[in-house]
Amino acid sequence: MADDTFDIGPFITAAKRELSHGADVAKSFSAVRDSMRHAVDEITRAQASAAAIVPEVSYAALQNNAISSTDISHIRKRGCVIVRSVFSHAQATDWNAELGDYLDTNNYIERSKEKAGLDNYFGDLKDARPQIYGVYWSRPQVMARQAESMAVTKRFLNRLWNTSAPAGPEFDPDTDYAYADRTRRRAPGDTTLGLSPHMDAGSYERWVDPAFQKIYARIFAGQLDQYDPWNAAYRTQTREFSSPAVSSMFRTFQGWTALTEQGPGDGTLELLPIANAISYVLLRALQDDINDNELCLAKPGRALGVSEQWHPDLTPGIVPIQTVAPGDTVWWHPDVVHAVGNQHSGSDYASVIYIGASPACGKNRAYALRQAESFKTGASAPDFAAENYEIDFTGRATLDDLTELGRRQMAIN
Repeated sequence: MADDTFDIGPFITAAKRELSHGADVAKSFSAVRDSMRHAVDEITRAQASAAAIVPEVSYAALQNNAISSTDISHIRKRGCVIVRSVFSHAQATDWNAELGDYLDTNNYIERSKEKAGLDNYFGDLKDARPQIYGVYWSRPQVMARQAESMAVTKRFLNRLWNTSAPAGPEFDPDTDYAYADRTRRRAPGDTTLGLSPHMDAGSYERWVDPAFQKIYARIFAGQLDQYDPWNAAYRTQTREFSSPAVSSMFRTFQGWTALTEQGPGDGTLELLPIANAISYVLLRALQDDINDNELCLAKPGRALGVSEQWHPDLTPGIVPIQTVAPGDTVWWHPDVVHAVGNQHSGSDYASVIYIGASPACGKNRAYALRQAESFKTGASAPDFAAENYEIDFTGRATLDDLTELGRRQMAIN
């Protein structure tokens, strides 16, 4: 759990002094603000014309290496993509029913009331407690993670990155470790799940951690046109402040697999589809109107919030994803701002399994080995609150459910 007594102020002050030394951060922010305003205007115009804003590709095209260079450029620009039909409609629908039975049979709702408050990762965000279920080892989750179609999709996504780095390739794009995450099941009419705009994968660390400083060196130096959000160098070397729901794995993309149809109005994912919008967030925190020991909304062990107060040029560009069907998958770069709509106005559950892309590297293998022990006992995945519901759950996946690919992804020999 995040330690609210930990005083990060001196570290922030020192980092801001170092990052601003020899750099005209006011001039750099002015330039990036103009660029972001132009990008957001482009998004709002597309939204007004009912154009699909998040890039889309089909799994069939991906499997046949038929994704065009234009499509790839669009994905890199937007920092997100919908991959259609990674699983069949029938398979996703069956998994949704099986997952519901798993939760009901094991009386999850009643058990969860006893452990309320263990996970406060989103504690500073509006409508803070999402209806996300702390289960990791149901058969549908494990089957989806280890599916060959998921592995093919992740390889495509990982290869969008430039893996070159001073000490050799930053990661192996063709090999991926499973990252056990949770599931969302949002009831129609729900108004309690909304999450205000944020980024995961690091908050104040993005300014303070030495590896993050190298990743964003071009931004801090004002060389904005030379910053490449798809350059993987140093990405696997960052150190995040440990707390429930802060990922210990490097993910090239966060993502989820739809188990039900959902889209605008269904209280589902919203994105700021600008891959390099992080430059605005980083430089905004270095401006003179921010206290020396603060970084806008950045706090240890929390999601990195983005707000109208501090980032007014970005928030108008946050848009709901277009409608997805059961079996479709949605993916977004780790620096992409995202949110969850405040209200589910649809007529059916909006359900997903969270599955990201976490390629093979030293950082990810170290976590996978720890995670494997949790899988064997049914404990919660190590990154998350130790709710440990599934230790005695009936019907959870076991070693016998793992395929050869699944065992490799779980670092189990």
